[in-house]
Amino acid sequence: MGQDDPTQTTAWDEARMIELAHRHAQLEVERRLDPLMETLIAEPVYEFHPVKLCMRGGDLCRRYYAQFFDDFMNRVVGHELISEMTSPEAVAQEYDISLRVDGEVETHRVVGVLFAEGDLLGGERIYASERCIRLMAGRVFDEFEPL
Repeated sequence: MGQDDPTQTTAWDEARMIELAHRHAQLEVERRLDPLMETLIAEPVYEFHPVKLCMRGGDLCRRYYAQFFDDFMNRVVGHELISEMTSPEAVAQEYDISLRVDGEVETHRVVGVLFAEGDLLGGERIYASERCIRLMAGRVFDEFEPL
């Protein structure tokens, strides 16, 4: 089959973007590191706003998710999807996430924009308070670079 074959259905579209973003989110919930990393390009870029920091590369991303699963996810006592917006290039998800921190429950509003690069995720732009980002990043926060 040639590249111009009209029977090929591999074109990237909004439905495929949504499926990939939902699979990535489900793998986060399931804490499945290797399959989660397979949803990402080899060298993903995560931006954190408004603190204007980023993490680059597969190794740092893997360490981020390992501690995210071990620490951050163990603090989650509830979450609510507020809204989701989609396009062929990205899926934006707005959440309230409630965490138990130092014996108290804190609720944080987080917006994550998962974006495509080819047929995988190129990374994510995360909008949250600095406190929430520090809790998400844990020990790898100090390895983030300025944007």
